Amino acid sequence: MEVLFHTSSLVFYFEAVKVSWNSSLPLFICEQMLRSVTRTALSRMSGLYHTLSQITDELSTDECKRICYLCGALDTDKFSTDPRGMLQSVLCQTRMDYVFLMELILKIKRYDLLREVLSTNKSTVEGLLKNGHSVSEYRVLMADVSEDMDTEDLKSLAFLLRGTLPENKLENVQSFLDIVVELEKLDQLSSEKMDLIEHCLRSIHRADLAKKISHYQQTVLMTKQGSSPPDRLQFCRMPSPNCSFGVSTASCNVRPISKFCDKPTTVKKELLCSSSYRQQQEEVYSMRSDPRGVCLIIDCVGTEGDQLEQTFQALNFHVITHKLLSVRDVQSTLREVAHQQGHYRASAFVCCVISRSRSSDLLATDSHGPGLNLDTVRRLFTSDSCPGLAGKPKLFFIQSYDVSEPQRCAGCMGCEDEEAGELETDAPVLLCCKRTVPVDADIFWSHCWTRVKQLEVPNHQSVYLKALRSSLTEGQKRRTHLVDVHMMVNRAVYDHNHKSPQSSYFLNLRHTLRKKVYLS
Repeated sequence: MEVLFHTSSLVFYFEAVKVSWNSSLPLFICEQMLRSVTRTALSRMSGLYHTLSQITDELSTDECKRICYLCGALDTDKFSTDPRGMLQSVLCQTRMDYVFLMELILKIKRYDLLREVLSTNKSTVEGLLKNGHSVSEYRVLMADVSEDMDTEDLKSLAFLLRGTLPENKLENVQSFLDIVVELEKLDQLSSEKMDLIEHCLRSIHRADLAKKISHYQQTVLMTKQGSSPPDRLQFCRMPSPNCSFGVSTASCNVRPISKFCDKPTTVKKELLCSSSYRQQQEEVYSMRSDPRGVCLIIDCVGTEGDQLEQTFQALNFHVITHKLLSVRDVQSTLREVAHQQGHYRASAFVCCVISRSRSSDLLATDSHGPGLNLDTVRRLFTSDSCPGLAGKPKLFFIQSYDVSEPQRCAGCMGCEDEEAGELETDAPVLLCCKRTVPVDADIFWSHCWTRVKQLEVPNHQSVYLKALRSSLTEGQKRRTHLVDVHMMVNRAVYDHNHKSPQSSYFLNLRHTLRKKVYLS
């Protein structure tokens, strides 16, 4: 930090010499001016040095790394051993002033430091920066994405990039910015080349972050054509007339050392247009109705219907819940809901069933009898039986507790039906149990079953339903389409079965969706 102090002071000194040299004033007056300017510069830089020290002490390792990246630093190899030293080194090579410092603190969202150390606030700094900003929008985006990435996301991303980045680099990855820096070094990532990282984010089911990147590219295309690219540090902004802390407007221009300035480029229109085109081409079911549609919950066990109700209410469905029904009442309820005229105005339909079962027949609360075949449940909501739902997604989530003795078969990985070729399956069938296949269009059929003895466990909660609730909530937050949401359910069930094989769940997803379903 001392280097920053002396380097910046010399800059002010030579500016003062330049003024006096070009002046026609007597020499002794020029000398006095030079001393005055030098004292002012030293005083200001002393105050800035103290402020920088205060702020650096308050920053976490991750925040130090983000500021380094925002300043344009590409070398993070030494960062893990001395993050604050690395930050100070970066700042030493930048003509720092209070305005640039405030912008950096604003971008990492440390509003407390704006208030307590810099004696300002978020709205004031935002107003100041309307006249021009120094920090690259591209780098701000990458830093924001890094903040939203958790450890599991990072592991998945590193796995996908094994063939792109050296193994020794991937082993030392601690944050998303580490990956970004390495990709930038290989010229695999910049504002011109964001397809790779966007694709990777979608592959790890972070559609929300991929959408941010896509939106950024479209914004650049619309607002930055013909101007300097957004991923380059724009340190030559016009000085603001409202600089605080008594700093003159001349010192508000921020010019970093040249090694951190990226070479100028132009945004490729073709690349940005292709990203926009892919977004437009993605076929998605319309979910514009309010509410989205009916969610029918039939809980014949009486354990988790209320929790499902809360989940689907949060997803903006009109929830109808029935508990502890007989087979006859279940069938009557299904028919009644299928005949509702409101389906014509709805965007989708959801049916959740929790019941004891024998093979593919729901027993509801009945102790014996033929039961209600799952195929009957499906047929009640086909286009023929329920024309109001024609062309709309019909989502079924079924948790059944089988009372019959399970028998495994040779076809455990598929148990293929003659019609299965029409459907996509993302989970193996591990228990041979007669199942129906949703052959009609626009059906999403998620069926999980386990042994009835699970209900004897005190405070029992279905692993499948718990994972379904959390995954739907997470999918809403991240804007993940339904098939990928179900992959999260698969993982949760698989993890449970691996840890507790004596209480395994068997999960099967089959669907005939023609488009993507987003419940966000």
